[in-house]
Amino acid sequence: MGKRGSPRLITGLITTTTIAAAAIAGAAHAACSIDTVTIRDDAGTVQFTVDVADSAAERAQGLMFVEQMATMQGMLFVYERPQHASFWMRNTLISLDMLFVGEAGVVQNIHAMAQPLDETPIFGGEDIQFVLEINGGLAAMLGLEVGDQMQHPSFGTDAIWPCEIN
Repeated sequence: MGKRGSPRLITGLITTTTIAAAAIAGAAHAACSIDTVTIRDDAGTVQFTVDVADSAAERAQGLMFVEQMATMQGMLFVYERPQHASFWMRNTLISLDMLFVGEAGVVQNIHAMAQPLDETPIFGGEDIQFVLEINGGLAAMLGLEVGDQMQHPSFGTDAIWPCEIN
């Protein structure tokens, strides 16, 4: 599993180190909630605030027509069961990184820098149950890699990193 990013500028204003430090600090104190995805590897954790797309209509809409997204924000696509996953960027106005995740919550594939408005299919893999879309280039800047583990209530109690039940 990867190491968190080196100091590089994001949109010329915020360094990766600053983002990673803020994300790690937030993850250390945050409870597992429906609007938060936490990702961990041997270097630590990062946390994203997410909108959840768990119906066919929400998944079809995705991030279409969104003009900008906060740095540590994203969308989590949730499917009922593991399946063949393929996405495109129709009507999507911002570049995205797509993290394709299996039912246990482990990242299986990352497609970096999907280009806005491109209708070329992006194959994410077989046996994919979740897809996290974040700002393009952010996965590399934060050192996110295949094999990283995710935590979210949608992953259930059999996930490799399940949410704590209070």
